[in-house]
Amino acid sequence: MKSQRHLFDIEEGIAYLNGAYMSPQLKSVTQAGQLALDRKEHPWTIHPTDFFTQEKELRNAFAQLVAIDDANQVAIIPSASYGLANAAKNTPMRAGQTILMVEEQFPSNYYVWANRAKETGARIECIGPSGSDRASSWNQAILDAIGPDTCVVTMGHVHWADGTLFDLKRIRERLDEYGGYLVIDGTQSVGALPFSVADIRPDALIVAGYKWLLGPYSLGLAYYGPRYGDGNPIEENWINRKDSEQFGGLVRYQPAYQPGAGRYSVGEKSNFVLVPMLKTALEQLLRWTPEAIQKYTAHIADKALAELMDMACYVEPYHLRAHHLYGIRLPEAIDGEALEKAFRNNRVFISRRGTALRISPHVYNTEEDFEKLVFCFKSAFRQKA
Repeated sequence: MKSQRHLFDIEEGIAYLNGAYMSPQLKSVTQAGQLALDRKEHPWTIHPTDFFTQEKELRNAFAQLVAIDDANQVAIIPSASYGLANAAKNTPMRAGQTILMVEEQFPSNYYVWANRAKETGARIECIGPSGSDRASSWNQAILDAIGPDTCVVTMGHVHWADGTLFDLKRIRERLDEYGGYLVIDGTQSVGALPFSVADIRPDALIVAGYKWLLGPYSLGLAYYGPRYGDGNPIEENWINRKDSEQFGGLVRYQPAYQPGAGRYSVGEKSNFVLVPMLKTALEQLLRWTPEAIQKYTAHIADKALAELMDMACYVEPYHLRAHHLYGIRLPEAIDGEALEKAFRNNRVFISRRGTALRISPHVYNTEEDFEKLVFCFKSAFRQKA
């Protein structure tokens, strides 16, 4: 793959290495949104079938992206917190059981489970890394913590702050021994990192759309597996009920839901502006493939990361982190304030999360962007000396 910067509207001179914060929008996605806005000016052109056609196409695209056999198992959600709330409400647990999550997990995947623990008498256990072999020790600690009292493990595919890879297949296999649930927040991975529902077998996969799915804000997607098939959604809306396609019969109230995960979709899931935007973004991702995105982002960063490690910066080993998102931890020789000033002056955009500087490139980035990143580090290194 070559740079795809021409498909985005990014000013010359900007090194935007911050896709984990919010992705730039593809020009094609912007165009899809503009066309959709124009259509809403003429509501007589929107027919009852339109409430179902594009959202079905969106669910099909997501199912293809993450290897879901049945697109009916996909729900449309407005946010990760909404999708996680559906999972938490319908995960069976009782007093004394344990909800396992990783240390410094993103807040939306903490608060909902904290409330659930308070309601049921379950307890939360946060698992962190230990020792110098950070990623390996972290994965092993998660596996060691799973036992007969584990009702659910809820976590990301990568850590949202530094890109540490978690071995979800082994975690799933360990949970199988005790019957525990696996709920994955894929917001910081799905779209840029290969993920297979068929292979990993999560009970739920929740993904906000505005990061690595390259979509608009306030729309996302979720997979709910068979164990959530008879659950109670966090809201009730007309379109999620059986036969809602028949507008003339809506007042013949229907106790049954749409098939699969249809009960868990947000009200107004047909969103006539955001749905075509996210669908356009997913179609582009399917053409690129997450595998190619990982390969490209690894390639453009190789030389720069080697230089940073020569400066005593710490980056997780190549095979233990994602290549679209990773953390850089600074040595004492680098002046943090001078580094942030250099970023501002050179129009290099990254995030600070926890103890790491989070670097998150995509296909709109180039080796030149990473050269600018290294230049900033070197300038801060010299000022400290």
